[in-house]
Amino acid sequence: MKYLFLTILIITSKSIYSQNITGKITTDSPVVQEIDIRLLNTNFKTQADSIGHYQLENIPVGTYKIAVTSTGFKTLTQKITVLENQDLNLDFELKEDQNELNEVVVSGTLKPVKRLESAVPVEVYSPVFFKKNPTPSIYDALQNINGVRPQLNCGVCNTGDIHINGLEGPYTLVMIDGMPIVSSLSTVYGLSGIPNSLVERIEIVKGPASSLYGSEAVGGLINIITKNPTNAPVFSADYFTTTYLENNLDLGMKFNVGKKATSLLGINYFNYDQVIDKDNDNFTDVTLSDRVSVFNKWSFQRNHNRLFTIAARGMYEDRWGGDIRWEKKYRGGDEIYGESIYTKRAELIGSYQLPFEEKLMLSFSGNVHYQDSRYGTTSYIANQKIGFLQLTWDKKIGRNDLLAGIASRYTYYDDNTPATNEAEKTWLPGIFVQDEITFSPKSQVLLGARYDYNSIHGSIFTPRFAYRFKANENTIFRLNAGTGFRVVNLFTEDHAALTGSRDVVIENDLKPEKSVNVNLNYIQKINFGNGTFMGIETTAFYTRFSNKIISDYETDPNKIIYDNIDGYAISQGISTNVDLNFTNGLKFILGATVLDNKNVEDGISERPFLTERFTGTWSISYKIEPWNLLLDYTGNVYSPMKLPLLNEYDPRNPNSPWYSIQNIQFTFTGWKNFELYGGVKNLLNFTPKQNNPFLISRTNDPFDKNVQYDTNGKVMVTPDNPYGLTFDTTYVYGQNQTIRGFLGLRYTLR
Repeated sequence: MKYLFLTILIITSKSIYSQNITGKITTDSPVVQEIDIRLLNTNFKTQADSIGHYQLENIPVGTYKIAVTSTGFKTLTQKITVLENQDLNLDFELKEDQNELNEVVVSGTLKPVKRLESAVPVEVYSPVFFKKNPTPSIYDALQNINGVRPQLNCGVCNTGDIHINGLEGPYTLVMIDGMPIVSSLSTVYGLSGIPNSLVERIEIVKGPASSLYGSEAVGGLINIITKNPTNAPVFSADYFTTTYLENNLDLGMKFNVGKKATSLLGINYFNYDQVIDKDNDNFTDVTLSDRVSVFNKWSFQRNHNRLFTIAARGMYEDRWGGDIRWEKKYRGGDEIYGESIYTKRAELIGSYQLPFEEKLMLSFSGNVHYQDSRYGTTSYIANQKIGFLQLTWDKKIGRNDLLAGIASRYTYYDDNTPATNEAEKTWLPGIFVQDEITFSPKSQVLLGARYDYNSIHGSIFTPRFAYRFKANENTIFRLNAGTGFRVVNLFTEDHAALTGSRDVVIENDLKPEKSVNVNLNYIQKINFGNGTFMGIETTAFYTRFSNKIISDYETDPNKIIYDNIDGYAISQGISTNVDLNFTNGLKFILGATVLDNKNVEDGISERPFLTERFTGTWSISYKIEPWNLLLDYTGNVYSPMKLPLLNEYDPRNPNSPWYSIQNIQFTFTGWKNFELYGGVKNLLNFTPKQNNPFLISRTNDPFDKNVQYDTNGKVMVTPDNPYGLTFDTTYVYGQNQTIRGFLGLRYTLR
């Protein structure tokens, strides 16, 4: 009888605990971190795998509340009843949390965290933001971000870089998926051709981040995060053209390869072949370009939801600008002036989580950049290779959230200019550690430090400190302080050095630049109760540079002289972003930055070239639901900037005027899976030539054949040269396209 009773008890017990709960979690966003599923007030919990499947096993009969949570998404809860001998299948769809403070960011601390919880301020911009003013490249797309300005550096070839808070492009580290693959040569040419359709979001950190990212992250960083192949649309296409006949096509396609691999293929093609000269200087207003870029990213499903992604990109571009009569047969000659650039670029990036209980992540990237250019008769042929490897360890111990890592970067650079006697090979190994200490739900401190050893410049140490105080769920104060450093690559110091119009002179051995930064950040979210809400983010910043590299245009009009400043440089100011949403479909995104940048040498303070004192941006959107019509009005405004003149007789304005680029767009969404959009760019028809006799000096004599010099090498004033000028393309501060219309069509199949 005793054994019979035990048998019945075992069978009954097994029946009561044999129920399982299974299902799949889907989301409305490709960006998904860990998804937790648990039965509240019990010990039953699990995580979804990389494609969203989950299973809870051996659940007793009863009534429960199941909760599904993931960072950046609204928590879902549902009451369920588990019956005897009956498995449950429950699917859930997570929705993104519309409170911007809950967006997931990774760039500030190298790990996924809500903006609300991050000690480091990170700005996040989604594809929805960039669709308000469609552009053919990431470089152009950044023009409507407060405090960020794409800066043209060449009036003929139209190359440029990215300024953050008034600091020149070399101070901005640009990354893809957290890997620093866009640097040196590609800071100038590599920002074009990244398919916009594959970009999930762009994160921007303003201020030094060298304690985590090393060299170049002096003024800030831009992290371009691509879509997760697993959750990307099956197919997407976006094509638009302008009345200038600029044609841009973005394609995205997803493939499932077996049961454990997903591939995302993106293709970007841009073509502009119209010779337009509306400022009547016989030179092209805009560089002509034929560019193709192919991007392929793979995601692999692994045990325990471990990460493994790998991506590659190839890009080729043929661009030229110059005399409107130029043809390829004149390339490199002195008959008809042209600037012709052939660019070939390949990139590889990846992340692999090692198969250990500890969270160890191996990240790697590599790129090869080959460039064959002719700036008039000047030949510039460059070859650059960069390899990057990083291992990080992520561990939570009580109140401490630790991150430690080792990294190494190898750079090979060679060109045919007199400034490069032999190929430069640089090793930059480093080790870093970071600890986020949570004292309470409202108070958090971040401590970080990094040590790098540059094979040319020696040891470099960069500490970091941050403090976050959360007054409530919608109010945050942050204090950040840290140092940054940047090793020298002459090409990125000033692209104008290679246009053939000036000689490059290096006064002394250039030393690494160092900076110290402090910024105070305040975020406030205001809910008005009727569905209307407003977000305000304000940052006051101060950066002091030592060993800053400056370019001297004024001592000799035929030279650009580089040297470390014998003194210091300051960048300080205050920046504010306001995000206002109304229930009637009206939305405002407003930004303003006040800047004070100066170089101080021998007690004399001087404002750098091409640095504005004020910048403002806006985006105003209104959705007319009955018509399925979205209206977007975007724009920016810049205060005057100091511009480089050739001498005291140069008739061009020494300062740019106040100017604004404004755009309007209408988008129709009434067709399933389609969006039809069109509008007008540069509504005010602004061009830099306004109030100037010319932009490029002496386009009638670009090889300076008729320029005469005195015995001291100074240009003489002659009847043919009444202002004593040479051919020069460095006087440029904004795009040179007039008002133009555009029309486009998007298709997305999920």
